Amino acid sequence: MHRRSLLAGAAGVAAGLMIPEAATAAGTANSSGKFPEIIDLPAGFQPEGITAGPGTTFYVGSLATGAIYRGDIATGKGSTLVHNTDKAALGLEFDRHGRLWAAGAGTGGATVYSATGRTLAQYSFNGTFVNDVVVTEDAAYFTDSYQPLLYVVPLRKHQLPGQDAVRTIRLPGELGDAAGFNNGIEATPDGRLIIVQMLADRLLSFDPKRGTAGRIDLGGASVLQGDGLLRRGQHLYVVRNFFNVIAKFRLHPSLRKAELAEEITHPRFDIPATVAGFGSHLYAVNARFNIEVPTPETTYNVVRVRG
Repeated sequence: MHRRSLLAGAAGVAAGLMIPEAATAAGTANSSGKFPEIIDLPAGFQPEGITAGPGTTFYVGSLATGAIYRGDIATGKGSTLVHNTDKAALGLEFDRHGRLWAAGAGTGGATVYSATGRTLAQYSFNGTFVNDVVVTEDAAYFTDSYQPLLYVVPLRKHQLPGQDAVRTIRLPGELGDAAGFNNGIEATPDGRLIIVQMLADRLLSFDPKRGTAGRIDLGGASVLQGDGLLRRGQHLYVVRNFFNVIAKFRLHPSLRKAELAEEITHPRFDIPATVAGFGSHLYAVNARFNIEVPTPETTYNVVRVRG
């Protein structure tokens, strides 16, 4: 069962779940400064996206309700920042201006929050499954997994625009293959984008300035079931959810090829969806898509691994 059908079922089952005010990690930072390896999330939360915030803060979104959880990797403690919205929150991105962007899945749009959870803006894309987001100096870009489209919210003088500024880009080449299931998205310092196609086992680049796309040669490595992406310098991390693996690639500057450097795993991985980076470590959120009917008692957590 792939992620498309799992998400559709999960969102309907738990739309009315109540999220506890706080969750505590399976351990806290000790006197040696060691951070907890496993951080528990509220039971029944149904997490999907994770992003690093200021300092040691992280944010996780609920695909079932749109709630946002804010936690601390140093203590493992946190609480629900944004409560049930009757929507969904998939891919998350915390930008350098202190704003939290949330892709809205089947709602067809996106929401922007302040670091304290205040709603700053809402956008409608008329999308079918708005999956992930990346924010560059010029714009926020959103993938749609059911359509060969990219939704763009332009940013001028770092200000949030109105709805009338939203643009839609029809993706060219293999990125235009709707059956490929465009999923995670990342950006390079020069504004090019990297998108993984979860079902087609492809990693592709897209230049929004030129409107050109191309496949990244992986040298025989696989990104099948590729979900969230994270770029850190020359390395790109691809979360391969049902394989319980984070594939670490070394990117060529041209984005024409990438070399598999390592496959990172952990005994506590349980269908991780996305990943955030803090220092030398990665924090992967276990979405547990293998549970067909989650309940309010279903447990979820975040797992720390060395990147």
